[in-house]
Amino acid sequence: MFEVLSNEILAPNLHRMVVMAPRIASARKPGQFVIVRADRGEERIPLTIGDADQAAGTVSLFIQAIGASTQRIVSTPAGGHLRDVAGPLGMPTHIGQWGRVACLGGGVGTAVLYPLARALAEAGNRVTTIIGGRSDRYIILADELAAFSERLLVTTEDGSLGRQGFVTLELAKLIADPEHRPSAVFAIGPVPMMKAVAELTRPHGIETVVSLNPIMIDGTGMCGGCRVVIGGEAKFACVDGPEFDGHQVDFDSLKDRLTMYQGHEERARHAATDCRLKEVANG
Repeated sequence: MFEVLSNEILAPNLHRMVVMAPRIASARKPGQFVIVRADRGEERIPLTIGDADQAAGTVSLFIQAIGASTQRIVSTPAGGHLRDVAGPLGMPTHIGQWGRVACLGGGVGTAVLYPLARALAEAGNRVTTIIGGRSDRYIILADELAAFSERLLVTTEDGSLGRQGFVTLELAKLIADPEHRPSAVFAIGPVPMMKAVAELTRPHGIETVVSLNPIMIDGTGMCGGCRVVIGGEAKFACVDGPEFDGHQVDFDSLKDRLTMYQGHEERARHAATDCRLKEVANG
């Protein structure tokens, strides 16, 4: 059992949970993740390790509570326990020295981006961070990212904060500016966003790394559920990734896999809601 020390809401449906997990805290590296299970018999959910405190023995997890299982996880209060937190899993981010790098986060992808961007800055890279969301309510970790970024740029679809539009608008400006053009780009967010970033950097030959989030079950490559197509070859995001060369990713097949179980997820969500309503009605 893993104790939850804190559980805070960062944005609509997005929680940051600090969990006691000393072994994982001491071993994790940027880019790695854990698989969490709220209780016995429940779904296994992959979650990025957003931060770790080795001295305290804690890890910070960012959870977008959309489906029934993630809603169950975020319903665990401080002082409660999660059944399983397994990890660290996945290949760590390659932290090189590129000079100038751009780190792009869209929505909840900003939380996944945070440890990666910080590690790049600590390695001596000059980091420009671009984060975006539907509105100012969905912009997260801006202050934390600004603390180590040379520049922090914000975009919102409705223009309520920063520049109106998508993160690719600011990236295009960087690429067009010889003084600020990045040698490498890291993008984490919705599939259409990562695909757009890869297509924007491709003509310029800018190295582009994306973090993929296909369906995962065991986290060891045994089930094959997280299969993705990279450069025409099948890879497993849980053991070969989750980060890949964005110019080699087949984003269309990834999108298809992500929507494969939407019907099942919707039914599970309705069933969980009905169960909660019955519990309330029965006192």
